[in-house]
Amino acid sequence: MLIAWASLAIFYSNLPWPDLRLVLSLAFAGFAVWVLWVSRQPRMNAALGVLFLGVVVWYIAIPPSHDRPWRPEVAVMPRALIDGERVRITGVRNFDYRSADDFTIRYEDREIELSHLIGLDFYVSYWMEGWVGHTFLSFLFDNAPPLTISIETRPEVGEGFDPLASLFKQFELIYVVGDERDIVRVRTNYRHERVHLYRLNTVPEHARRLLLVYLERINELADKPEFYHLLSNNCTINIVRYANAAGREGRFDIRHLLNGLVDSYLYHSGRVDTTLPFDELRQRSLINDAAQAADDLPDFSQRIRVSLPTPSRANVRP
Repeated sequence: MLIAWASLAIFYSNLPWPDLRLVLSLAFAGFAVWVLWVSRQPRMNAALGVLFLGVVVWYIAIPPSHDRPWRPEVAVMPRALIDGERVRITGVRNFDYRSADDFTIRYEDREIELSHLIGLDFYVSYWMEGWVGHTFLSFLFDNAPPLTISIETRPEVGEGFDPLASLFKQFELIYVVGDERDIVRVRTNYRHERVHLYRLNTVPEHARRLLLVYLERINELADKPEFYHLLSNNCTINIVRYANAAGREGRFDIRHLLNGLVDSYLYHSGRVDTTLPFDELRQRSLINDAAQAADDLPDFSQRIRVSLPTPSRANVRP
């Protein structure tokens, strides 16, 4: 495992020449195998240990950056300006899509009032069938459209997501703040992902605490970049981490990592409607048809929620 980690760390390092990175990673792996299973000389073991330590130090020293040729979907870091009950958020994404890769870029400022925050909804989006998906939240207001926040990688122009590469400082982290007609519709209507929407039975004060944690993190990232990590700094793990900071009751669950199953966790922990069997709730939560029918209509957010059961406040859990 150590040989594999160090070899991959070299391959995904910040050296700008892919061929050299490949050669160095193979050379390290070959040398390590020779030392441990062929040579078995103490001084060679010591040399390998020094070399491995050098790779670790090199890896740790690779810095994240805000200064790269970002893809336009993640080019603007949002920031929140909090003044009592009023919050002004800059860099809110609200693109007009014609296809997944053809869109009109539009970032805007948005003002929200914390006193008008009434609830919280949870999305699970699947780009393929399996145990892994993408999760994000929408904060609901009684005087404004939902505010959606999605914790994502920040790929450069020409890059796509690579799960293995995301373990080795290949992607910075961004909290995309946007309109549901952007963040949800691009997934349902243009990327053709399977998207489920769950109404959480969260009371406003819990949602408020969580939103404030999010806003603090948004500002921290705007000031100081961080790397995304598939296992420790990803969408679902951070949602759970910030829910803990906001007062969540509960322990770690393997479905936090296998986040394609996280809706099962929400159901069996009582955080969504449980009056329906889980399979029926899951089927009703699938919003692709409603989102495609609503498309760019101004009441998109209302239309995708029409068939969803109303969240109960009888057994609220933080």
